[in-house]
Amino acid sequence: MRGVVKLCKVMPDGRQQIVGLQFAPDFVGRPFVRESMLSAQAATDAEICVFPRDLLDRMISETPKLQRSLLDQALKELDAAREWMLTLGRHTAEEKVASLLHLIATHAEPQTATTTSFDLPLSRAEIADFLGLTIETVSRQLTKLRKSGVIRIENFRHIIVPDMDELERMISA
Repeated sequence: MRGVVKLCKVMPDGRQQIVGLQFAPDFVGRPFVRESMLSAQAATDAEICVFPRDLLDRMISETPKLQRSLLDQALKELDAAREWMLTLGRHTAEEKVASLLHLIATHAEPQTATTTSFDLPLSRAEIADFLGLTIETVSRQLTKLRKSGVIRIENFRHIIVPDMDELERMISA
């Protein structure tokens, strides 16, 4: 309903990797599968609507529109995962950080037509982990984006994007 949820994969040795972010009103979970391979953790204050599995199964079987909606979301997530693989595999550190900021900004509550602001739902260490970078590299790239005027940073976590077009240009540079 609101908030950001991070999807994590716990490896056999206990290490954890953030593998995705879910934003309102995304559906979190895997219908038709008894147990997920991922854990879901609130990254921000979140309000979540929970359906008992048997009710959800019944709703899906009785409502073709719901089936279609869940399928559409799954396909959008597949497209986004493929796009994220490209980001992680081929983009520079600057493009990776800008891509993450763009992802969050485009899912945040819009402020105005051109300016967006949001609180980072992840710590610098979590951002580094998610992007396959070091904390120092993330901090350097945020500073570089701030100095170039692409973003403003308040209180270490509040990000203001004065011009979304400029942030998008950073991704496709």
